[in-house]
Amino acid sequence: MSEAADPIDPATLGSYLEGAIQGFHGLKQIVKFEAGQSNPTYRLDAESGTYVLRAKPSGKLLKSAHQVDREFRVMRALAGTPVPVPRVLHLAPETDSPIGRMFFVMEHVDGRIFWDPALPDAAENAVRTSIYDAMNTVLADLHSVDFGAVGLGDFGRPGSYFARQVLRWAEQYRQSRPEPLEDMDFLADWLEHNLPSGDGETAIVHGDFRMDNLIFGRDQPEIVAVLDWELSTLGHPLADLAYQCMQWRLPHRGAFKGLGGLDRTALGIPTEAQYVARYCDRRGLKGIDDWPFYLAFSFFRLAAILQGVFMRYVEGNASNPDQAKLYARSVPLLAKMAVEVIREAD
Repeated sequence: MSEAADPIDPATLGSYLEGAIQGFHGLKQIVKFEAGQSNPTYRLDAESGTYVLRAKPSGKLLKSAHQVDREFRVMRALAGTPVPVPRVLHLAPETDSPIGRMFFVMEHVDGRIFWDPALPDAAENAVRTSIYDAMNTVLADLHSVDFGAVGLGDFGRPGSYFARQVLRWAEQYRQSRPEPLEDMDFLADWLEHNLPSGDGETAIVHGDFRMDNLIFGRDQPEIVAVLDWELSTLGHPLADLAYQCMQWRLPHRGAFKGLGGLDRTALGIPTEAQYVARYCDRRGLKGIDDWPFYLAFSFFRLAAILQGVFMRYVEGNASNPDQAKLYARSVPLLAKMAVEVIREAD
């Protein structure tokens, strides 16, 4: 069942939220955000203000996917840390949900979202440099949070992160693929047999840390909110760093706007090596071994995620069907780029 075929009734939802959120009253309209593929997200305009509702999608879902309760929990835990997150207001469990699906409500954070990493809207190079430095700062801050002290000691299994993740995404890909893809099968095998020696490091990882999941201030390049925590867990911090660094390698045209083919220096954007070095400085690291593994894993994982998005489209559950079809065509490209990373390192 599609989101359009499963609309939210404003009267029912409004009455529920007035009893669940202190001060909430007068829900006037519900507007679905077109961006995003996993958990459908809505703007709630009420007499008491503007809010955001994030829900599980309708229909049959893959196991362990769309855990909006985990998003709610991690954002609540990070409140008060150096990591900027929206204030979460209410979590509605499946059994008590007025829309028939688990959802949570959070504050609406005003600001700017940049959809193009080349930052054509930035006024000058110095602003672009500052935006990238702000991302680097927040990522290092996230990985430096004492997860036990903020109540997330059981948010995931410490250690062996990549060993578990490779198996997880390989299985999810196999459940979603219409037919085998040679590069994806090669990657699943190579990653399983080339795990890094430092797989035991543990931190809170976002899981989808990229520019368009960040809200920046209107007047200055500071990050005022990190969004989309669905894939967050306790894991290896370099998974987040490598995932973001895919941006430097992805082509600027296509389903994902990367920085490939652009003159980053002329734009005031750091190189991948400079960005990684700045992160290492902030976290007190001397350098990173096995970098090709982390990059290849990131491409593989993203390809598996996008294949799952396309499968939801096939089953009629995609939040944005047109984008889902576009993402499906990106899976072979991502797999090919991962294989190239491995071969270049040999």
